[in-house]
Amino acid sequence: MAATLALSACSTEQDMRAVDPAADEVSGSETLAPDPGSAPDPMPDGPVRTDLVTVLDNGSGPQLCLGAVAESYPPQCGGPAVEDFEWGDVGSETAAGVTWGQYALTGTFDGSTFTVTDAIPAALYDTMGEPAAGGLEPACDDAEATDQAKATPEDMDATLQAASALPTYATAWLSGGTISVAVTGDADAAEETLRQTWGGLLCVTTVEKTDADLNEVNTALQQALGDRLLTSGSSAPDSLDARVVFDDGSIQEWADATYGAGLVRVTSALTPAS
Repeated sequence: MAATLALSACSTEQDMRAVDPAADEVSGSETLAPDPGSAPDPMPDGPVRTDLVTVLDNGSGPQLCLGAVAESYPPQCGGPAVEDFEWGDVGSETAAGVTWGQYALTGTFDGSTFTVTDAIPAALYDTMGEPAAGGLEPACDDAEATDQAKATPEDMDATLQAASALPTYATAWLSGGTISVAVTGDADAAEETLRQTWGGLLCVTTVEKTDADLNEVNTALQQALGDRLLTSGSSAPDSLDARVVFDDGSIQEWADATYGAGLVRVTSALTPAS
């Protein structure tokens, strides 16, 4: 399998594993719940830009959809109001009273309204400079197969189920036909267990945080940042990816101080235009 997948016990899970915000009862530990008022709320002090984002008007005026967009027809999403925006001759579509399109915008943002100074529709936007999305590499460079007869899709699913049942299980993923499993305890013992169901390429590695640990931190992060947090989840061991509306570096500094350096990786939907 060429694609890299963040895994539960199924080989068709999506890349990004959104951590369940309701999963805040973690055995043996207390939920981290910093005062929401303690998280910084930076505002841009000059022009900002977006990558390609959806602008949508459902009859109440254009909105900037910085977060998730429902894949319906027409799509559904919401966000800050957009002013001084024109749909232009290309790029927009209308259905059922909804107009939408993808644009790269430049303008100013005051916390509730994005005032546009430049808008480039997707059809005219040069994405060559943007890095291609990639996935996780196998956890080791020397993965070996022990019994290719025990490497069917059914064996894979059984192995992922066995991995998730390990008491020290952290996460698992697929890349290049290799199953990688991360645990917080004895990697050799975990591999011995997984070899009972999987004879294909396998890597077992040791990490610090379990899935439950990341759930706990993610729940606290959602509580602390509120609407400033657009998406959050884990796509790699020992880390959470958090996309916020705007960060000048202060949210990243706060996250490092609150949850540990490097655990939460903050990205900003709005970035300085110059």
